[in-house]
Amino acid sequence: MKPIQQSFAVQFEYGIYFTQNLFQTDNLLLRSTVQKGNTTPAKLFFVIDNGVAEAHPYLTQAIQNYTSAHADALKLVAEPLLIPGGEECKNNPEVLQQVLESINQHGICRHSYLVAIGGGAVLDLAGFAAAIAHRGIRHIRIPTTVLSQNDSGVGVKNSMNAFGKKNFLGTFAPPVAVINDSNFLLTLEDRDWRAGISEAVKVALIKDTAFYQSIKADAELLKQRDMAAMSRLIHRCAEMHVEHIGGGDPFEFGSSRPLDFGHWAAHKLEQLSEFNLRHGEAVAIGIALDVVYAKLKGMLSADACDDIVELLHSIGLAVYDEHLATEENKQLSILKGLTEFREHLGGQLTIMLLEGIGHGVEVHHIDEGLVTATVKELKLMQQRFSASTITPPSETQYVVSF
Repeated sequence: MKPIQQSFAVQFEYGIYFTQNLFQTDNLLLRSTVQKGNTTPAKLFFVIDNGVAEAHPYLTQAIQNYTSAHADALKLVAEPLLIPGGEECKNNPEVLQQVLESINQHGICRHSYLVAIGGGAVLDLAGFAAAIAHRGIRHIRIPTTVLSQNDSGVGVKNSMNAFGKKNFLGTFAPPVAVINDSNFLLTLEDRDWRAGISEAVKVALIKDTAFYQSIKADAELLKQRDMAAMSRLIHRCAEMHVEHIGGGDPFEFGSSRPLDFGHWAAHKLEQLSEFNLRHGEAVAIGIALDVVYAKLKGMLSADACDDIVELLHSIGLAVYDEHLATEENKQLSILKGLTEFREHLGGQLTIMLLEGIGHGVEVHHIDEGLVTATVKELKLMQQRFSASTITPPSETQYVVSF
């Protein structure tokens, strides 16, 4: 019998919005986002990173006040569900089950909204739950970290960790909206403020020399938590990520993933450190590893390599971690990251490296001996930085009310 061929296209559209004081009752952004096409109040269920809830003790009450003030358009179906933040939630299937049980218990349907507030890990998990419940619930992301506002929160991927591998389970399911409220950034620890900058450095290095130079120009401001400088960085970084996602292979059917420059080692480092390293911190080290490797390979000039590594250091990011040198059967454990990276995408190994600042190029082979030499050089670089660095002040804490 003659085969039947099927072909169709699905159009995805979602906005990334920038605001302050999202839950003040006179801020109409959330209302207008969910009101589109609805003639009755939209059902909302919130999942919140418990670290965010602790840093913003009035957040839950602010959500209740907001939905009450807009009861003609919004219906809060239950108290927000608080879940652990960081990789802890993505490593624990019980947290996913808790979110799914709440979706079931409160009658969240495909015309309801699951609203997630938190860092990238919480957004990953909540988005995964939304994607698999009823084959897809409308999902709104409200990122609360630099990294999630400029990178992970603005894309189309959702995930859980499994079998000791990062993002082994997951879906490609775009949100209906991403809302970046800069007030959430004010309560970040300095460590989390800095870590997210690495993703902006990453995308600038492979795509936009001018953006890289602007990050360099703002490096001291960024380190000192200047909000105007950070807002510029977040907006441009998010813009570049969205342009890339919509430009060619949004669901990663190929074996190329340029936006994961520096990530083959970063994902493995997170695992080797038992996730004590923040994702952004691991990415900074992964970038440093790849640029020094490219220099030793003869692809990247020594001046460009030094410029990049020094920028990472000037922002306050380490370029070496002891887990880079961990060995298993006389081989660097980090090298297993190459196998896992290739397995995750399928096809041939494809790694993004640099031939110049703003000029990425894909390679399909990594010299393991040269990686070993790179790790040794990075250790020496970090030692030199540490010897010349004044001990930083203690973490600064900020208080924000809604």
